[in-house]
Amino acid sequence: MDPRRERREKTLSQGILIVGCGSIGERHLRCFQGTGRVEVAACDANAALLDRVAGRHGVTGFRDFDAALAARRFDGIVICTPAHTHVGIATAALRHGASALIEKPLGTSLEGIGALREAAATGRFVAVAYIYHLMPWIQGAREVLRGGELGRPLHASVAAGQHFPTYRPAYRDIYYARHESGGGAIQDALTHVANAVEWLLGPTTRVFCDAAHRALEGVTVEDTVNVVARNGDTLVNYALNQFQAPNEMTLQIHCERGSVRVEGHGQRWGVFRRGADAWEHHGADPVERDDLFVAQANAFLDGAAGRPTPLATLDEAIQTLKFNLAALESARTGLAVEIA
Repeated sequence: MDPRRERREKTLSQGILIVGCGSIGERHLRCFQGTGRVEVAACDANAALLDRVAGRHGVTGFRDFDAALAARRFDGIVICTPAHTHVGIATAALRHGASALIEKPLGTSLEGIGALREAAATGRFVAVAYIYHLMPWIQGAREVLRGGELGRPLHASVAAGQHFPTYRPAYRDIYYARHESGGGAIQDALTHVANAVEWLLGPTTRVFCDAAHRALEGVTVEDTVNVVARNGDTLVNYALNQFQAPNEMTLQIHCERGSVRVEGHGQRWGVFRRGADAWEHHGADPVERDDLFVAQANAFLDGAAGRPTPLATLDEAIQTLKFNLAALESARTGLAVEIA
């Protein structure tokens, strides 16, 4: 047999279980299929949703997570359920012997994190699906900053937003409507950006947050957030809402000898060195949203095979969970919160 075919058939014998068949779960399902490397199955307690998604993609469906684990051994489990269930399912997945890819945020509290760490200590690969890690414009900015030519980062600012009803029209009826299930702008949208900033600058150590519900109909959770933070000795501010017309994200990081700018909506990053006359921009080949998720799926499979990946680690996701909780606490109390 041709060695390449043998390797492909061996890889396709791996099984990936997608737990949760909502919009993000279905995206993961089709993008793992898109790698051509694995056999995919689906699991959801909603029988009608499961039958619809499993039928559309031609995969086996399970209506019960425990039954799925009893039916066969899975090499990887992708957790796409509401955030308050992530830690428990991930712990069970690792104890099953599977690697785990956990949707963001990791959870809605620190409860169960110790047991998850213990399960992860068995050596199975664990990653959290902060998709910004797969964006070439974020990766490019990180490479520049890590190169050190611009010196120490001193100040960063983020302005971001989108018209959430356009992109998630069912927001009233899903996890987003309640903080307890991972809803609100802090745990939904800001967590992505905060995790990316922490990947670039290091952990957040202090948060002061002002947040409010301003525009989204049918919910009362915050849709608008302003944060003043410190990531070590770097001052950071965030301005984000989920009702503005343009879908845009701009991040600027100002260092001792120059600045870095990321324009997510323009899929590019730039450098302005001290003494230069203009930004030096770097673009990526056009990237569609599924392209990033296929790249994420491939990175997860690589990580599970012991190869390096850019995916958010469990420790990084725990740190961002602490950011989320600190921002929520600060918004409730009106006080700054230190993150240990």
